[in-house]
Amino acid sequence: MPKILVFQHVAYEPLGTLDPRLRREGFRIRYVNFARHPHAEPTIDGYDAVVVLGGPMNLDEAEQHPHLRHEVRVIRDAFDRGRPVLGICLGAQLLAHALGAHVGRAAEPEIGWYEVRKSGAATDDPLLGHFDDVERVFQWHGDAFDLAPGATHLASSERCPNQAFRVGDAAWGLQFHLEVDPPMIARWLTTPRHARDVSGLHGGPEGILRDTERFAARQHALAEGAFDAFVRCVRAHRPPRALRTRCGPAAIDDSSPA
Repeated sequence: MPKILVFQHVAYEPLGTLDPRLRREGFRIRYVNFARHPHAEPTIDGYDAVVVLGGPMNLDEAEQHPHLRHEVRVIRDAFDRGRPVLGICLGAQLLAHALGAHVGRAAEPEIGWYEVRKSGAATDDPLLGHFDDVERVFQWHGDAFDLAPGATHLASSERCPNQAFRVGDAAWGLQFHLEVDPPMIARWLTTPRHARDVSGLHGGPEGILRDTERFAARQHALAEGAFDAFVRCVRAHRPPRALRTRCGPAAIDDSSPA
């Protein structure tokens, strides 16, 4: 039974639509919730892949969130061992940094539904190859990443030139949130920590909700294709006999989000 290690930063950013997909495939999911256990130090030992989720903190806030440094080390270790890695938003930034890329403030934040353009190299990519040349996906970020050495550029947007990348054949970073569904978006819009982010947006939260009605079904279809490919990648890269040691101090890990 494949085992996935998931780094979660806040209760309201779980795996979303990827969670039921993994469970249907019989994967065991171990959430490490750093909001609950900021000093947790899990390792990749005994796990077949790692998924790193988003969060409101930034890479340069490691003094306030020291687990970010540990996450970077684990991501690099997973990559070096050939374990599949999927980074989403903050997770993509941590993956990019772990592989040697610069991460910093974006020229402009993206909050809401934005067009992304698939690169020519993405045509044959397992996760994004089924995307049309231009798709509308959900975003919520103020930072952005450069491409790491050896990375394949997969997508861009008008405001953010690096929206997705792959390094090797098993590590992906997605700046956008393929995993969200309408209830998650509605929850984010009412989270007090996000109030300042959305208050000055053109159209406000109501505009984002209207766009969600228009674009969520298409994004769900894109997510299904991407996550199916990631599941296949994890199975293909699984060692013949995976280690069965437990992840760090098991008592502080969580088997469910939030």
